[in-house]
Amino acid sequence: MQLYRFVSVKLTVCLILGILIGRFFQPTLKPIILALIISSILLCIIYRKRRQLHSLVFDGMVFLVTLFIGVFVLSASNPKNYSSYYENSTPELDGTWKFKITEVLKPSSFNERYLIKAISLNEQLVSGKMLLRIANDSLSEQHYVDDELIFVGTATKLSPPLNPHEFDYRSYLNHQGVYHQIKGSRSNIIFLPKKESKTLLGLASNFRDRLIQKLQERNFGTEELAIIQALLLGQRNDIAQETFNSYRDAGAIHILAVSGLHVGIILILLQFLLHPFAMLPKGNTIKLCVIVILLWCFAFVAGLSASIVRAVTMFSFLAYAQYLNRPTNTFNIIALSMFFVLLIAPNLLFNIGFQMSYAAVFAIVWIYPKMQRFWYPNNKIVLKVWQLASVSIAAQLGVLPLSLFYFHQFPALFIISNLLIVPFLGLILGTGFLVLALLSINILPKLMESFFNTMIGSMNTLVGWVAGQEEFIMRDVPFDSVQMALAYMIIFALVVTLTKPRFKKVLFLLTGIFFWQLWSTNLQLLSKSKHNLVVTHQVAQTILFYQKGTDLDVLISPMGDPERVLTNFKIAERIKSLNISPIQNSYQFLDKTIMILDSTGIYAPIQNLNYLIITQSPKINLERLLDSLRPKMVIADGSNYTSFINTWQKTCHKKKTPFHYTGEKGFYKIDFTD
Repeated sequence: MQLYRFVSVKLTVCLILGILIGRFFQPTLKPIILALIISSILLCIIYRKRRQLHSLVFDGMVFLVTLFIGVFVLSASNPKNYSSYYENSTPELDGTWKFKITEVLKPSSFNERYLIKAISLNEQLVSGKMLLRIANDSLSEQHYVDDELIFVGTATKLSPPLNPHEFDYRSYLNHQGVYHQIKGSRSNIIFLPKKESKTLLGLASNFRDRLIQKLQERNFGTEELAIIQALLLGQRNDIAQETFNSYRDAGAIHILAVSGLHVGIILILLQFLLHPFAMLPKGNTIKLCVIVILLWCFAFVAGLSASIVRAVTMFSFLAYAQYLNRPTNTFNIIALSMFFVLLIAPNLLFNIGFQMSYAAVFAIVWIYPKMQRFWYPNNKIVLKVWQLASVSIAAQLGVLPLSLFYFHQFPALFIISNLLIVPFLGLILGTGFLVLALLSINILPKLMESFFNTMIGSMNTLVGWVAGQEEFIMRDVPFDSVQMALAYMIIFALVVTLTKPRFKKVLFLLTGIFFWQLWSTNLQLLSKSKHNLVVTHQVAQTILFYQKGTDLDVLISPMGDPERVLTNFKIAERIKSLNISPIQNSYQFLDKTIMILDSTGIYAPIQNLNYLIITQSPKINLERLLDSLRPKMVIADGSNYTSFINTWQKTCHKKKTPFHYTGEKGFYKIDFTD
């Protein structure tokens, strides 16, 4: 299948390229609109004279216009490009705010979290989204989409990652147009009396919350209830971390995310149930309309989240492709669905779920038929098992590089979990929707409730068993963006080579393998050349990483637990040897002298001190200490009191000594190779 023959594929590639250009350069709207208008006028002129020009001229102008459309839709989705944006209206971001909740996020250990939309600031109408954090307390109550609140205070910028190779939550929210946050408590936040929801998202969320409340009133087990909410309603906030890890390690995490798999199964169920419509006049058209309506009803019930809307959009197009009954249109339909999804929500291009969904679907459509031609067993049972295994292998090949890049692990038993669960997922989903339907009208029989609870519990037990086979899970795999691109190149070359071997295809495959080896060698050399000390940021703890090549010494304070910050660092830096030991008072690394001053405040005079690291809030006269030791740099980590930090910062400013606080500027790296 030569994808470049499809116009939809070409246009989608141009749109994606335009979105990437818009993300990189971040232009304002006016020049992009001007460029789009001029290029569109030129396109119209060329179209009228297309018979006199070479076809490449017209094609090139179409692709240029599509590229400008990509830049435009991304710029148009950036709230900073509008005069009503709160930061453009009032740069101080201080005063009396009015907000509306647009999304309820999973709470953290210390905060409830919501995405909110600004309505006004100091009675001036503004626009833009923010992150709301509300400190947990005994009086905490759940709030919902469309709830309005008043906040008195200042909005602050989202914090960058404070530790090396930490997940960049700020960047994740920036892709959604969120750049600031407010941290509130009961003292500076007032929730207004609840009003009837008027937005579609609010109505969808309220409907889902009512269903969840009805589920909670029944006798479902705690973990079973959490899985039911995830499977049927797209609500994963209540899943215990242990259960989530089991599904992840078993290669079945996609079951918990309402996305393409679920919508695809629902489409198959609807095709089967609505088959009698085909016997009516224009029955196929009626059937298509009913299927699309029911798919979007499911999206509404599941809360209209981005992943669900994306999946339903894609399978609405696929339902149309089935209606046309022309299988060669499948790639065309997938590209069209991607084109329209990105046209409406261009930031989804940077969403992990979006990338993995389309990678899996594309791989299934492309690789699965090739695997069936490779071997087609005569035995019907073997054939069904092979077909299911082929779908699973194709999907995993499509998402493998993305999984390794984002999650750094690969469950080798994914085929077993998919063979044991996916065949019954249609039954589970069908039973679940029947349970929800009966529950919504309060006639759910106890027997069906018990049966469905047992079904979900059995699935959890099965997943737990597969996940327990630790020796089959590849963990902590270092994998960067270049390796991801090369891995896709190798997978593509391998598939086309095995399909129809040709010298050029084999050469392409060998080229990919060569560049993979070249890049891997380069990474090994870079890792071995590293020699540094990293002061991490940890609340109430002191953790230092001393790295020399692929060897790492973790220096920790008493009762310190480095696991949270260590895992990502160890993977990204390709660490092979690890040693954990308590922190000493001073270190000499090459020509650099480092002193660690802890809560005792005791120190010995050191000549030519390069770095003074202050930990555990020692009660010291820093001005006198600076006069005595004359360090070239003062570093304070997250184990110190904020009040002490403020005082030390002023003292260092007065003495003209550089000061670095990890809670404000993030980790500090001392490089010994300089």
